[in-house]
Amino acid sequence: MILVAGAGAIGASVAYQLALRGARGIVLCDRGSVGGGSTSKAMGGVRQQFSNPVDVQLAQESIAFLTEWGAARFEQVGYLFLATSEAGLAELEQRRGLQRELGVPVERVDPSFVPGLATDDVLGAIFCAEDGLADPLETTRELVRRAALLGVEVAEQTDAETLLGAAETLVIACGAWSAALGAQLGVELPVAPLCRQLLATAPLPGLPAALPMVVESESGFHFRRRGERLVLAMADPAPRYGFELLVEDSLFRDRLERLGRRFPAAAGTSVEEAWAGLYDMTPDGRPILGKVAEGVHVACGFSGHGFMQSPAVGQALAEEILDGASAIDLGSFRLDRFRGGEAFPETLVL
Repeated sequence: MILVAGAGAIGASVAYQLALRGARGIVLCDRGSVGGGSTSKAMGGVRQQFSNPVDVQLAQESIAFLTEWGAARFEQVGYLFLATSEAGLAELEQRRGLQRELGVPVERVDPSFVPGLATDDVLGAIFCAEDGLADPLETTRELVRRAALLGVEVAEQTDAETLLGAAETLVIACGAWSAALGAQLGVELPVAPLCRQLLATAPLPGLPAALPMVVESESGFHFRRRGERLVLAMADPAPRYGFELLVEDSLFRDRLERLGRRFPAAAGTSVEEAWAGLYDMTPDGRPILGKVAEGVHVACGFSGHGFMQSPAVGQALAEEILDGASAIDLGSFRLDRFRGGEAFPETLVL
């Protein structure tokens, strides 16, 4: 049996890709429900604008996968990064050079093309029209539906520990809970839970249909359209590590003021809904992928990028498990990089 522990976006993608390549006896389990953990709390952005070449490549493959699903499931409204300082602009330009070398169609733009966006303080902006938005929970459920049609057994409300004895191959894809499962097998995974919160505004009729994900480069403040509302996110002033899913309402005023300055049509709106989820953080902000012990593979530590990288990760890990190697070189994502002192940090963590 191949046991995939964790039925979020990553686990669902791995199980689906394994089955797509002819593997049988696959069980996808979750102690909760499909996509019910961190995946259901995610922002839903999918971008290729990373600072590390292999992260860019994973994103390119994921974009290609989602594009095949069509506009109804993946809205390619783009990602717009704004710089309000010379240092921020230089960083954007440096990343743009790398991304264009790798084939990402990222362009320097006049951000005023976005209706209603305040740009008086913006020194420069970078836009990639191929990037976009998808629903993390619905995407995961669809992956699981397709996996089940290929013979994958889906076991919700089932702890992976109860199935370990029957598993010849285990894939740990439990997000922030991966370290606990790894420890039971004698594998130390440097993954820590980081609480992050998202805020949704009251309805704002008349929002531009093609509003991109807007990101302020220096602060990391970003927002997107979801129906008639805007969803906002930004790192807390002090990181909150731990499993407690606490919404800190003392930050609401600051976030709404930032939104009002950048998008004046939303000035005066309120927070209608707020929720918290967990990033599974690693020391360098990049995932841990591949074999970590005999019969044990991991896909965790995505540091906020799990959903957007899940299609490519599922494919690459399935190739490694079944064929011994993947088309994408996963060498820089190995667990032993932390023991060897290698560092290829991802600097663009939102």
